[in-house]
Amino acid sequence: MPDGFFWGNSVSSMQTEGAWNEDGKGLSVYDVRHATPTTTDWHVAIDEYHRYDEDLDLMKGMNMNMYRIQISWSRVCPNGDGQFNKKGIAFYDRLINAMIDRGITPMICLYHFDMPLHLAEQYNGFMSRHVMEAFIRFGKKMVDHFGDRVKYWITFNEHNLYFQDEVFNIAGYQKGDKTISDMYTIFHHTMLAHAEIEEYAHEKVSDIYFGGMIAYTPVYPATSKPIDVAAARKVNEFEYDNLAEAFVNGHYSNEVQTYISNHKINYDYQDGDNEILAKMHADFLAFSYYQSTTLNADKVPADAAPNRYLNYGMEANRFVKHTEWGWNIDPTGFRTIITHLYNRYGVPAFPIENGIGIHEQWDGKHQIEDDERIAYHREHIKAMKDAMFIDGAKVIGYLGWGLIDIPSSHADFNKRYGAVYVNRTNHDLRDLKRVPKKSYYWFKQVFANNGDEL
Repeated sequence: MPDGFFWGNSVSSMQTEGAWNEDGKGLSVYDVRHATPTTTDWHVAIDEYHRYDEDLDLMKGMNMNMYRIQISWSRVCPNGDGQFNKKGIAFYDRLINAMIDRGITPMICLYHFDMPLHLAEQYNGFMSRHVMEAFIRFGKKMVDHFGDRVKYWITFNEHNLYFQDEVFNIAGYQKGDKTISDMYTIFHHTMLAHAEIEEYAHEKVSDIYFGGMIAYTPVYPATSKPIDVAAARKVNEFEYDNLAEAFVNGHYSNEVQTYISNHKINYDYQDGDNEILAKMHADFLAFSYYQSTTLNADKVPADAAPNRYLNYGMEANRFVKHTEWGWNIDPTGFRTIITHLYNRYGVPAFPIENGIGIHEQWDGKHQIEDDERIAYHREHIKAMKDAMFIDGAKVIGYLGWGLIDIPSSHADFNKRYGAVYVNRTNHDLRDLKRVPKKSYYWFKQVFANNGDEL
């Protein structure tokens, strides 16, 4: 494996920090969500705001050399478009400096679904160009402040989710009919924001690496029927290659632009937008990968937008194993997309989320034997190495998701991804004790030998 390869962990602010109302933090849309019988609220998470030294020591002990964090917009700018909060910025100074002191390279994501509540309620989130401009201001401020120490950046976590129906849950969207035009408008605004911040970062910091991120779930045809093959190809073009094309080459896919024109989609395109998009030239293509999926085109209505094909025709793959939550386990798909991205776009690939959710309970005494997690990561790292050494792809690093337990994106602490157990449940905070699992020691050895031995 190449020298300087990154091994590490990715998280979001609302899934780790807690301290939802401390040191001048404003409310985000997550802070006002209540617990349910099967989910937690977002007020404490794993309390990393107060326990980050302990967690960074665990990461260093696992031989990680990168930690991807997210800066909470409402922590550093309580209303999203007002004054910046010195105490909030100071927290990230402490966190980032503590990483660097331990030899852990920081990576920053600027937005992971947690819109400041003020901007959601007053402007309907990223439906508004006012919010887009506020985000650009926030992003530039963060580059100015942290760019001397942080060299790896992305703007939006899983940016293609803004090009599917999930957008209405993650972009501060409070009202509307959830139309295709609304979807495309939000997506376009976020891509413009990404382009503006990326250009600013490249101008301000000479040695910065700025990438775009995709939630990559490659779509296979359910059968070899031509209609299935064609539909799967179209979804892959809209959901993945459209973004990669924009990130690297500064324009949307020809097929997507043709669809917009043919269907007269109003996505708030304005004069000068193409010039803004053209500023993009990603230094790497980042992505999350958990599974692949399959598409049965017979189930897709004839008038459905490609962004919604999977709403109707997604099927389980009978040729692979599945997690407890029914997610396909497909290391070959991981290799395929790494190779595809590098072959087609010529910039390094960077998987910055990969992992498996498992139900786990600690008995208070014995080590959790999470062999299923070890097997999952071993096979995916092997697949990545095949993409590198057999297919010739360039890869920057490999970051697992939530390698210290955090609540899932749907607020469920029963779905655990970590190599370190955090002693809490959805409704009982207990003592939040960190307890390494068997996989912790496996990761420790893998990272220590730079992935040469699995």
